[in-house]
Amino acid sequence: MKNITLSADEALIQHARDRAARDGSTINTEFRKWLVEYTKGEDRVAAYDALMKELSYVRIGRKFTRDEMNER
Repeated sequence: MKNITLSADEALIQHARDRAARDGSTINTEFRKWLVEYTKGEDRVAAYDALMKELSYVRIGRKFTRDEMNER
């Protein structure tokens, strides 16, 4: 695992430590979780774009009425 150095406001770091401790975690663990979620964002965008391209053949042929759009 690669180490990195980050800078942040001292009070903010302490607040993060306190919250992580209350959650039974550490700042390191929470940062790793965040990093995984952050990098997934690109995958989600690519997956969405691929799905929209795959479904681009779908044409409804008309506009839906307000009632039709709100039907469940």
